Amino acid sequence: MAELSTLARPYAKAAFQYAADASDLQGWSDSLGVAAVVAQHDAVVKLLSSPSYTATQKAEKTIAVCGDALNDNARRFVQVLAENRRLQLLPQIYQQFEVLKANREKTVEVSVVTASEISTEQQDKLASALSKKLEREVNMQVSIDGSLIGGVVIRAGDTVIDGSIRGRLAKLAEVLNS
Repeated sequence: MAELSTLARPYAKAAFQYAADASDLQGWSDSLGVAAVVAQHDAVVKLLSSPSYTATQKAEKTIAVCGDALNDNARRFVQVLAENRRLQLLPQIYQQFEVLKANREKTVEVSVVTASEISTEQQDKLASALSKKLEREVNMQVSIDGSLIGGVVIRAGDTVIDGSIRGRLAKLAEVLNS
C-alpha cells in the first residue's frame, strides 16, 4: 500500500493546489470522492485492469459512470490519470486530498470507540479537550465496542490514545512476559 500512496501523492497535491487556487476545495473533494467510489466498484476495477481498453476509453467510461458528479476540471483530471495509467489510484488520491484539505481547514477526523455509550455532554467535553490538544476543529465519530471492557480508544490521524482496560491488560501481559 505504501507504493500506491507514493504514486498517488503528486496527483493529490496537484489536485489540491488547483482546487485551493480556484477556491473550490469542497467541490473537488466531492468530485474526487465520487470518482474514488466508482474506481473501487468491481466492474470498474475489472475495466481499469483490462488491457482491451485504451486509456481514453477507460477515462470515458469512468467519467460516464460518475455522471454529473464531475465538473469539467475533474473530468480532465480523470483523463490525465488515464493517460498516465493511474486511474486505479483514485481512492488513494482522494484520501490524500482529504488529508491536505483537513490540514488547510484545521480540522481532524477523530474516531472514538468506547466500551459503553457516552452522553452528549461527555462527547462535547471530549471534543473540546481534543480540539485544544490537537489545535484543530474535531469531527468526532463515536462507536461502541463491548470487548474493550471499559475505557476508550481514540484515533486521530496517526495518533492513537488507548485508555481501554483491554489495552491496559495487554500492556500488563506484555510486561509480565518480557
